[in-house]
Parts: sequence; C-alpha cells; structure tokens
Amino acid sequence: MTQAGAIAASPVVGGGAVHHVRSRMNKRPGKGTIALFLALLLAGIGFTVFSLNRDIAQTSEPLALLPFVLLGVSLLIALGFEFVNGFHDTANAVATVIYTHSLTPQVAVVWSGFWNFAGVLLSSGAVAFGIISLLPVELILQVGSGAGFAMVFALLLAAIIWNLGTWYLGLPASSSHTLIGSIIGVGLANQLMHGSVATSGVDWGQAAKVGQALLFSPLVGFVAAALLLLALKAIVRNPALYQAPEGDAPPPLWIRSILILTCTGVSFAHGSNDGQKGMGLIMLILIGIVPTAYALNRSVPESYVPEFVALSHDARDILNHSAGDAQTPEDPRAAVAAALEAHQATPHAFAAAARMVDDIAAQVGTYGSLTRVPAAQVKNVRNDMYLLSEMLRLSAKDAALFAGEQGRQLTAYKKAIDDAIKFIPIWVKVAVAIALGLGTMVGWKRIVITVGERIGKQHLTYGQGAAAEVVAMTTIAAADVYGLPVSTTHVLSSGVAGTMAANGSGLQWSTVRNLATAWVLTLPAAIALSAALFWAFHQML
Repeated sequence: MTQAGAIAASPVVGGGAVHHVRSRMNKRPGKGTIALFLALLLAGIGFTVFSLNRDIAQTSEPLALLPFVLLGVSLLIALGFEFVNGFHDTANAVATVIYTHSLTPQVAVVWSGFWNFAGVLLSSGAVAFGIISLLPVELILQVGSGAGFAMVFALLLAAIIWNLGTWYLGLPASSSHTLIGSIIGVGLANQLMHGSVATSGVDWGQAAKVGQALLFSPLVGFVAAALLLLALKAIVRNPALYQAPEGDAPPPLWIRSILILTCTGVSFAHGSNDGQKGMGLIMLILIGIVPTAYALNRSVPESYVPEFVALSHDARDILNHSAGDAQTPEDPRAAVAAALEAHQATPHAFAAAARMVDDIAAQVGTYGSLTRVPAAQVKNVRNDMYLLSEMLRLSAKDAALFAGEQGRQLTAYKKAIDDAIKFIPIWVKVAVAIALGLGTMVGWKRIVITVGERIGKQHLTYGQGAAAEVVAMTTIAAADVYGLPVSTTHVLSSGVAGTMAANGSGLQWSTVRNLATAWVLTLPAAIALSAALFWAFHQML
C-alpha cells in the first residue's frame, strides 16, 4: 500500500476528536472562497503581464515571439515551484492549530496563506541572491544561453518533482533542502561535463552545512519540544492541556492565542524566507531573456554614478594594496572567476579585481547613468559587477582585509554594486507572493494528516501543539539571524514526535521510519534528478 493509501486507512488516534477534525477538513470550500482564489489568481496573472510589458516597452526593444514564449514558460515553471512549495509546507504552520481546534481548517489555511503573502512582500531579497550565489558562476554569467536555461529548468523541475512525490506520499520533507540539493546536482553535472573548463563546480562547504542540518535539526526539534512540554507541565498543572481535545471545543484562550501566534509567525517567516528563493531564480530568467530591462537596476537615482565612482577609487586602492607585488593577469575576469571556483582569494585575484573595479568605474562614469548603458554592454557590465560582488563576498572571510576604515569602504563599495544588480521589481514579489499564498490553500490535507495523526499514537494535545510550534518558530528566527540552513519542516515534525515521547503518548514507528528515509534521501535524490535533467536539457538547448 502506498503512503497515501496508508494515510487514508490509518487508525483514528484520539477517537472522536480526530473524527471532528477529519469532518471539518473534508468540508468543501464555499463559493466565496473559490471566487476569491480565482480572483487573486487572475489579478496576479494580469499584474505580471502588465508589468512585464511596461518594463520591456521602456527599453524600446520588444521581444520576438520565441523569447516571449520562452519567458512565459520559464515564469510558469518558477511560479509553479512556489505554488507547490506553498501547499507542501503548509503543514508546518497549520497542523497544530487544526488538530487543537484553535482554528477551523479552512480559516487556518486562508490565514496561513495571507501571512505567507505578507512575508514575501516584506522580504528583503537577501536570501534570494544568497541562493543564486550557490549556483555555478559560469552558468550565471551565461544565463541567457542554452546552458543557463538548462540550469534553471533542471533545478526547478527537480525540486518540483521531489516535492510533489513526497507530498503525494504525505511526507513533510524540506523544500529548502530539496532546492539546495538541486543546485548541487546542477553544479556537479556542470563540473563533470566540462571538467576543468567549468568556472565553478560545487560549493562543498555549503553542502556539508546542509548535511549537518539534516542530521541535527530533527534532534534539536525532538529534544527542544520535549523539554518545553515537560517544563510547561511542571509550571501549568492543568491536566486538560495534556489530554486529547474533547469534541471540537477550542483550547483555553491563552494557549489558543499562543498557537495562533506561532501559526502566524511560522507562515510569515516561511513567506519571507522560502518565497525569496523563487524570486532569485525569476530574476535569473529575466536577466537571461530581457537583459536590457532587468540586468541593471534602472531605478537607482542620478546621484548613484558619482558616488559609485568615488567608492570605486577607494576599493581599487585597497585591493591593489592587498595584491602586493602580484602582477595584474592578462585576463582579469578569468582570474577572478578562477578564485571563485577555488573559493580562495589570492594576491593575483586581488590585482585582477582592482583592474575590474577601474574598468567598471570608467564605463559607468562615461555613460553617466545605468539607464544610459548601451543595450550591447548591459549584460557585460552586469556580469563584471557580479564577479566583483562575489569576489568581495569571498574576501569578507579575511578579517584583516575587512577591518577598520578599509573594511567599511569595501562594504560600501559592495553595497553600491549590489544596488545595481541585486534588486527585485515589486511585480516579481507580488507574483511570487500570490503563487505561494494560493499554494498554501490547495492540497494541504495530506501532510497535515501525517503531522497531526500519524506521528504519535494519540491525538495531538493543546500543550504538545504549542510546544512544537513555539520551537519551530524560534528555530526559524535563529536560522535567519545566524544564517543556518535549518529546516522548519524537520524541526516541527520531530518536535511533534518529541512531545509525544515526553507526554508518554507513544510513536508510530512506521511513520517515523518513512519520515527519516525521506529526509535522508532528499539531498541525493534532488542531486540525481537535477543532474540528469541538466544533462538532458543541455543536450536539447
């Protein structure tokens, strides 16, 4: 029997309480909900098409039919990833409020969708470009080529396939780790196909961090949630909080407020973090197909250029000093790219970067504004800026180089570069927000049932739901602050398991084994899928 079939036939833990939850979840959405869903979908499509046409019209270079079709297909796949991401990860936020009767299922998913939407709109964009920096530099610089599109299509489709597969089986796997595995697969395939010719392969340091997170985040969730529940039982001696709900009665107001607050926090954080990953990939697509409109930020003020040129002079002097006696290579771009491939800044790379700083400042200073950079030069200027930004990011590990006044000058110069190339138009945020928000309202039931019913042998109690969700929300916050690749999905699911163990409720070990297997297989499966798809698309494109 498939996992999906097992879910449907699973024993009803908690008796009548689960029956009430199931009957509520099986309730079909009303006409008003369906109308709202369709209205938001049509509004998102209309706003996206209008904004694209407007931005392209401003460049006076209309798209031919084939690039226009390619752009439409690419955006559909990218937004499809966010839509699947939405309903795949909804259980992280809503399972506990549904099974503790804090919110009805329909209200919970709409509430979660709204806060996912808000999280995307208010996000900074830093995560979006952090994901891009994991991709092979060679393919990013050639994103408009067949190899570049093969990269984007392969990693997005691999992530969608794995997410849909685990969703169908009712397994709450990590979408973030799936996407990172897909990126690693593309990098590995690129390296194997081109050997030493490839500018950049796999960032194995990042891969090791993800592997460690796969190992430690479930342990953190299990232990932290168990300890929190035990502390709650010691402080709040109300037996009703640690027993299965009776009927469909909601929990006491104070713990219900905590559950709704944590549902809101997890939903908002999921939108502000996971939503950005789709944004970064959409920007790569736009840069590859419509570089004159999206390769450089056309909205920076006129004062940007003189400030940028002044910062360039300071950065050039610092980099030349760091280069010492090293000679400037004949091909500065190749030298910087080689340093990024090796993930090591060398004196020759500093000398090359200093030459590139001068070249970019001369070009931008000559044109006087980013909007006046000739169409034929836009992509070259953007690529040079990208290489320098990544070189400075790599060099930031050198505490001596980034100390004191010169550290502030280099940081200011990098920010000026990033202002020109790392931007997200508002319509991209809106499109991703709608895709992710609507995704949370569709297909959520499978994984919610797994989290709410199939991890423990008894119905989720009020105290267990609060402990697991508080741990999940605080873990997201800590991950954002410290830049840790922790999976909320892993923490929440293992947190529920931890509370079941602490409460003496018992665990359904078949489900635990299935979850552990899915989590262990996520990285290798995503790597294999994306590598195979990259090879196939590379041959076709």
